[in-house]
Amino acid sequence: MKPLHRHLVNTSRKVLCTAALAASLTTAAVATTPSTADAGESEPSPDSPQATDRGDARLDLPAPVADPQVPPTTTAPGGASGIPGTALDAYKRAELSVAAALPGCKLPWQLLAGIGRVESVHASGYGLKPDGSTDKPIRGPRLDGNGFAEVRDTDQGEWDADTSYDRAVGPMQFIPSTWKKWGADGNGDTKRDPNNIYDAALGAGLYLCAGDRDLSDPAALDRAILSYNNSREYVNTVLGYMKQYKDGGVSEIPNPPVGNYPTPPVTGTLPTPTPPRQPVTRPTPNPTPAPSKPATPTTPAKPTTPPAEPSKPTTPTTPTTPTTPTTPTTPTTPPAATLAKVELVGASGITAEAGSAFTAAPKVKALLSDGKPAKNQVVVFVVGDDTTGATRFGTSDSLVVRTDDQGIAAAPGLKAGLKAGTFTLRATAYGSVNEYTVTFKGTVTAAPVVLARKGTEQLDVVVGKSLTGVELFATAAGQPVTGLKTTAGLVEKDEAGKWQPVKPEAAAKGPYFKGGKEGAEKLTVIEPAATGADGKLVLPELFTAPETLPGTYHLRILTAEGVALVLEVKVTAAPAPQA
Repeated sequence: MKPLHRHLVNTSRKVLCTAALAASLTTAAVATTPSTADAGESEPSPDSPQATDRGDARLDLPAPVADPQVPPTTTAPGGASGIPGTALDAYKRAELSVAAALPGCKLPWQLLAGIGRVESVHASGYGLKPDGSTDKPIRGPRLDGNGFAEVRDTDQGEWDADTSYDRAVGPMQFIPSTWKKWGADGNGDTKRDPNNIYDAALGAGLYLCAGDRDLSDPAALDRAILSYNNSREYVNTVLGYMKQYKDGGVSEIPNPPVGNYPTPPVTGTLPTPTPPRQPVTRPTPNPTPAPSKPATPTTPAKPTTPPAEPSKPTTPTTPTTPTTPTTPTTPTTPPAATLAKVELVGASGITAEAGSAFTAAPKVKALLSDGKPAKNQVVVFVVGDDTTGATRFGTSDSLVVRTDDQGIAAAPGLKAGLKAGTFTLRATAYGSVNEYTVTFKGTVTAAPVVLARKGTEQLDVVVGKSLTGVELFATAAGQPVTGLKTTAGLVEKDEAGKWQPVKPEAAAKGPYFKGGKEGAEKLTVIEPAATGADGKLVLPELFTAPETLPGTYHLRILTAEGVALVLEVKVTAAPAPQA
């Protein structure tokens, strides 16, 4: 996983065309697989395969893919670098998710982008899809000890298709055993797939933040990258790209198509890792000299007087067995309550008209394992599966909030998109190991169309003349309605006071539209052209004949949904001819 030597230097100036984090957190979720410790509690061990200098992965890409060029535009900042749109989105979503779960880490998305650039050039050339998956699997070389570290199979070939040795997998090049512990679901599809860039970016973020690291500290940042690949050259290259993305700007470019090169090549000269330093055997200082042979002892002389016979000892009294003291019981410390549940507060469905704000803020409640409210708990609300034309919290599709003393988190400021449709609002809270998500089903109904005439002057026409140039505008939620079809017809009120089409006898003596072949037919109802991009509707010419009776007539413009605008047209008699 050392840098790709062919592509370390030249990066192109590209366009910054992404709208910050408005496309953030598709359905981002932070979670590690169940383990003995989570991201904030322990660091990867130094002998972890992920933290071993594993050499060059040799995921070589053609130069156009490794250094993608984008057409220059006037908005491109100097030194901008191109990152495929899906990869850029994944890095930014991971930054926000990790910030919610581990706010002390201060993970910058540019660090993930630097690693993604070195590992797989952001999955370029592998057919990166909008959902984060790739058409072609990304697998590093076999870690069989032949030029690389030796890592025996740990996943039964589940991720790397190799049942003998492990291979690094996916756009962030995770060793399967590392992924087993640190894998995450970055796109909310309930799967943890190292081959998906959303999942891989989030898993990498959690891994880098392990051990309560603060990555704003250069020393902690250095250790974090070394834990990913124990190579100084690797660290320097990642930091170089990270700085480039921070200082030089980033351009979102289209996802490159899949290439036809092998994945990965397994031939050629491979770098040999530096062998581990062998311990040196040193002599023991100031050795103790060997002891001299002891002298042979002299045989003692035999005594002449035999010793007196000892007196018979008295039988001792049996002592009383002492009572064994009772060992005091060590009090058991109850385990700390942890996040155990997130539940909806109120209905699971939320509805608003297009372009309007949701009147009630969606709410959830977080509960601890002891049943008490989870206070100050981070909850991330994310809009996904959106067909409404951008339902948003301001300019972003996500919102990070904290629960109050009752464990309730509300998401204010949600505004419906500009067209009818549906969306999903996911609320996710993050425990030390697991994530808890509830879902709202969002519906945006079409905003009522408003028809209005341009101008306020009276519509007057003289018998024998025509009325032209009447303009109307159709809007919904303050926005023009394009392609709206209507009918325009002469109407009169019935006995109940409701507008009805004019009766045939009245139609023969009133204004009319022309239709039929060469306009020879007199019509009281006609279909104007649909509204344009500006919502404008120009009414067809309305004619009067010499026999038209002077008076007040009414012209109704009606939509298919029943929205109507009634205009008053005054027909006056022609002036008498001058004598």
